[in-house]
Amino acid sequence: MQDCYMKCSDQPKQGTPSRVGSIVQKRVIYQVLIMDKLTVRIMSYACKMADITEEGVSLVEDIHKRRQPLPSMDGIYFIQPTKENIAIFLSDMSGRSPLYKKAFVFFSSPVSRELVAQIKKDGSVLPRIGALREMNLEYFAIDSQGFITDNERALEDLFGDEESSRRGDACLNVMGTRIATVLASLREFPNVRYRAAKSLDPTTMTTFRDLIPTKLAASVWNNLMKYKANLPNFPQVETCELLILDRSVDQIAPVIHEWTYDAMCHDLLNMDGNKYIHEVPSKTGGRPEKKEVLLEDHDPIWLELRHAHIADASERLHEKMTNFVSKNKAAQIHGSRSGGELSTRDLQKMVQALPQYSEQIEKLSLHVDIAGKINKIIRESGLKDVGQLEQDLVFGDAGTKDIINFLRAKEDISREYKLRLLMIYAAVYPEKFDDDKISKLMELARLPQDDATAVYNMRLLESSSDPKKSSIVPFSLKFDVHKKKHAARKDRPGEVAWQLSRFYPIIEELVEKLSKGELPRNDYPCMNEPSPTIHGSSQSAAIRSGDIPTPYSKRSRRTATWARPRNSDDGYSSDSILRHASSDFKKMGQRIFVFIVGGATRSELRACHKLSAKLQREIVLGSSSLDDPPQFITVKDFILSYLRISSPLFCVIAFIQKKLKLLNANELSLDDLQI
Repeated sequence: MQDCYMKCSDQPKQGTPSRVGSIVQKRVIYQVLIMDKLTVRIMSYACKMADITEEGVSLVEDIHKRRQPLPSMDGIYFIQPTKENIAIFLSDMSGRSPLYKKAFVFFSSPVSRELVAQIKKDGSVLPRIGALREMNLEYFAIDSQGFITDNERALEDLFGDEESSRRGDACLNVMGTRIATVLASLREFPNVRYRAAKSLDPTTMTTFRDLIPTKLAASVWNNLMKYKANLPNFPQVETCELLILDRSVDQIAPVIHEWTYDAMCHDLLNMDGNKYIHEVPSKTGGRPEKKEVLLEDHDPIWLELRHAHIADASERLHEKMTNFVSKNKAAQIHGSRSGGELSTRDLQKMVQALPQYSEQIEKLSLHVDIAGKINKIIRESGLKDVGQLEQDLVFGDAGTKDIINFLRAKEDISREYKLRLLMIYAAVYPEKFDDDKISKLMELARLPQDDATAVYNMRLLESSSDPKKSSIVPFSLKFDVHKKKHAARKDRPGEVAWQLSRFYPIIEELVEKLSKGELPRNDYPCMNEPSPTIHGSSQSAAIRSGDIPTPYSKRSRRTATWARPRNSDDGYSSDSILRHASSDFKKMGQRIFVFIVGGATRSELRACHKLSAKLQREIVLGSSSLDDPPQFITVKDFILSYLRISSPLFCVIAFIQKKLKLLNANELSLDDLQI
């Protein structure tokens, strides 16, 4: 898993996936790599530029731009199998003067027979082709256990107007193809499970939205059948589990404040993807210098703290800074002059004043700076009170009166916080739409009509299989002194260390049930009946009989480069977490893939990491996109007004605007987007 999911972006960093390395032939010294817009992004997620040059590539070209002939060099094409790309490739390599000496062509997904036949027709090109292969690499690795299919508008296309079903089907087909390339590249053949559509009663018609997981499961299955028949070394029996869901399975996760270090960074700070602008003291004593850093797996401190509660992360950073000082004599001497107990900021300034420790303190200083900014925003914006009410709503400890009292007492709370709070309320209390209570709360919060649209569109994410809708509580003559909680989650005693970390995404429950063989087949049917094993039985039969075998995989799994432990005693490294990350994946059970249509969240990605350790099975999260609020500031017309707001907290409004307000904005088109 680690080989194919090593996360990278356009900037240099560690780790070259083996499959990407196979695109670039090591035997040739000087080569040209030709890609299209999509494959450039795939490559940038998979490796750094230095990795490509190390493989003998001296030039990277865009297939759609005019290029200089280099007849002494080989050309490596990593492209989508489209008619346009094939036509350009044939033009490059045909005639008396081809652009390159030899062409090695690798397609990101399966190529049609018609396009292959078109290549074969050109007699001048065939002798110049050194390789023609399907790489099955049309997805974007966002994490060591996560990928996206890059369908940013999936929520609008699929959950919007019913008349857009043609656009929705096209979106699902692309998604299905890309999910299948993930499984093909990893040589995995899954049991394909999906969330079934359920009508409230026989007279209720099933809608397009209800069938989204079913349609996607069928698309994935059709692609897998082609791989099974045609792809060499593709498994013929089931090797893993795939569970397909959509965003309606959990409406709260994309809206609620997640209090882990990772989520707070992406929610509260003005980041561009994983890029953070860090100010460091100038060596000349002038203004601080701005430095771009990447918060990713190659940083051991980030790897340790990313899933920790922000308060816990802050405490650990102070401990690390203190340990650094205690293990360095020069820092101790400098600190003894100050006297008294030093704060984290004092410790940071102290070690920064020691040039000989600049390299060691750089990583710690970065994270101290980030944690300090996050804690300042939390204090100044009153986010703790908002977060507490959010958690209480989700777990049934607060209701309408609490919302009213909060809005009256906290009139100065930000517009964005009020909006997210009411969206959570709407998800927990969908029946309140009928009695017009939500509209009254919107008036009390003094939110404009655009924000009201976002709240009301929460109804479009309601699923007919939602137990809250299908289970009707009968009238009872019994008087219960203790009113029953109206909760969207059940408390998990013993698992919560911090009050504001009670929330957990629904997929956590679903994955645990799937791993135990307890996921109901009526609600989550299987697209394929598992093939018989060598003993003549099937895994599903074993589960039905109650004898659940321990899942085990014989596949070889290499440990990622960032997970190799390094010895250090400088007082700041997080070697323990690196050693933990390099656990032997060979001993883990079969993988579980979970795919969410309509966008995944940081909390869901965190849950997959947590469950991998708990269940001893590698849990891989896939989605059409990863919903980090700042990355959604792309809709130009009605987002422009929010760009003028200085507080980075308002970046979340862009997420709400794009993901919910566009659900019924039929007048918008792709031309309105700048991506």
